[in-house]
Amino acid sequence: MTGTARVPRRTGELPSRLGPGDIVLLDQVDLDRRTADVLVAAGVIAVVNAAPSISGRFPNLGPEVLSAAGVTLIDRAGREAMRAVKDGSKVRLHEGTIYSGDREIASGVEQDADSIADQLIEAKTGMTSQLEAFSANTIEFLRTERMLILDGVGVPAVTVPIEDRHVLVLVPGYGHADDLKRLKRYIKHYRPVLIGVDAGADTLLRAGYRPDVIVGDPNGIEKDTLKRATEVVVPAHLDGHAPGIARIQDLGIGALTFPASGNPEDLALLIADAHNARLVVTVGFQATLHEFLDRGRSGSNPSTFLTRLRLGSRLVDGAAVTALQRNAGSNWAVVLLLVAALLVLGVALAVSGFGTSFLAVLADFGRSAFGQLQEWFA
Repeated sequence: MTGTARVPRRTGELPSRLGPGDIVLLDQVDLDRRTADVLVAAGVIAVVNAAPSISGRFPNLGPEVLSAAGVTLIDRAGREAMRAVKDGSKVRLHEGTIYSGDREIASGVEQDADSIADQLIEAKTGMTSQLEAFSANTIEFLRTERMLILDGVGVPAVTVPIEDRHVLVLVPGYGHADDLKRLKRYIKHYRPVLIGVDAGADTLLRAGYRPDVIVGDPNGIEKDTLKRATEVVVPAHLDGHAPGIARIQDLGIGALTFPASGNPEDLALLIADAHNARLVVTVGFQATLHEFLDRGRSGSNPSTFLTRLRLGSRLVDGAAVTALQRNAGSNWAVVLLLVAALLVLGVALAVSGFGTSFLAVLADFGRSAFGQLQEWFA
């Protein structure tokens, strides 16, 4: 196959620099699902990875996503391919080899569904060492950030009223836009505080919601979204340096900084916790062990585990809220069917002259049913 080569120096450049028919050259050990989703959405036809897409440390999900979408994946092509191919040039792939015209640039291993499945099975044995590394990092994180995690010291005071309210935190995770659509009824009923993390804030605005709080690097968030938000919180390094603060200043937007070593999504949860949120609903977060490790940074995010422990029972996954909504909807349907059937029977009895007493019984039933519905949706 032949296509235009794209050689991003950073994974964060992918969304704005890719197009249908492109061939992407990158250098990423353990290709994660979030990156693979971006590549598939852009319509690329092939990915050439200088590094192994599955190293064996843990069963990462990116290669499987590419394979399912029909995207060719060539592994272990070496960094020479990254240096030899110019961004925007035409390249050709044939049997795992990369060509520029008739000149061979580099060779790698072309993966298919079977080879990927075999490597993922072997990679499961590497999860033990990853969890051990994660445990050690968690202890070290607690030493450096114990005041933040245990007492909430350093959490910025946002002006958006959060106390005793529901909070919905949206991060740009797998399927987050679809999950947000399913929560439309929940948002309409409870009107939670909406916190968008990184590009999740853009998703909120595209769905018709104004973000109450944005947490993340402003460089990866659209200008209109930043201007529409009520409050912007920029994560900063412990030395006080805040990436993206220059863009906020150029746009003339006020922002708070949050010096901490945790992930932006964890900082968003800590904001909700410190301001006494009644319930926190998460959308786009990693829900399983495989998804948690599949972040391209496995073993380096102990803040995630400790933050969830701090929120405890107040933290609810958006999928659970959606499931409860479906159950409530089925209860509504049952009651409406019963009421409709009784109304038809009541009309028939009224016509026959026996409906007066029945209508009184129907009224009692209606009051009882309404009370039951209030209990279901309280």
